[in-house]
Amino acid sequence: MKSRIDQMRRRAARYLDIRPVTLAPPRGIFSLSFDDIPVTAWTEAGPILAEHGIKATYYVCGGLSGGTNLGLPQFETEHLQALHAAGHEVGCHTYEHASVLDLAPASLGASLDRNALWVGERLQGHVMTSFAYPFGDCGLKAKAVVADRFEFGRGVTNGINRVRGDRPLLKAIGIESRRLPGYDLEALMQETADARGWLVAYGHDVMDSPTAYGCTPDDLDRVIRLAKTAGLDILPVEAGWRACQP
Repeated sequence: MKSRIDQMRRRAARYLDIRPVTLAPPRGIFSLSFDDIPVTAWTEAGPILAEHGIKATYYVCGGLSGGTNLGLPQFETEHLQALHAAGHEVGCHTYEHASVLDLAPASLGASLDRNALWVGERLQGHVMTSFAYPFGDCGLKAKAVVADRFEFGRGVTNGINRVRGDRPLLKAIGIESRRLPGYDLEALMQETADARGWLVAYGHDVMDSPTAYGCTPDDLDRVIRLAKTAGLDILPVEAGWRACQP
């Protein structure tokens, strides 16, 4: 029963309480993000990003630092500091990696406050301005909290952001082994370029034998090369957001 109710809440958040925003970049944009920050999202993905000369956005949960998630070691503070020093963006993913469907608004606010304090103490006062929903879960009450506290929120609904978007629940595609076979990435990149849209991607671990939520180094390299071939500007998520403002 809970699963069915949660599905209804996710659907309501997708179609109700829309906070419309005009998206008008001068040319198509591709943004890459990593959620949770498994160690390999930095140690394996970082060199690939550097080779291509691009920056990504890392959505952090302070409570995962030094621990495990999905059986994989998560980032240490030095990884977070290194990627931030390298010019990558850092955004919020709650403190404890909790589904917002399981948090009352006050509890969600407390989690966001705790994560903001944790990150600020380690990144010299850095203020996170964007949010990604853990598990892609979003309910109407949480959506309102995110809309009030962040410039925008990123969900996991497939699609290109173009012309008009829902500010606290932007679309994205998953650079994940469970999803990649279902995408025509070349066509998606070209459609983004032709429509002058904004294609946001999210991933997790990056390794030769990834989890269902991760990808291989070759997958990541291919995605970036396809974006370049399509002539897309490749920007971190927050920078992509700013470039979309008319």
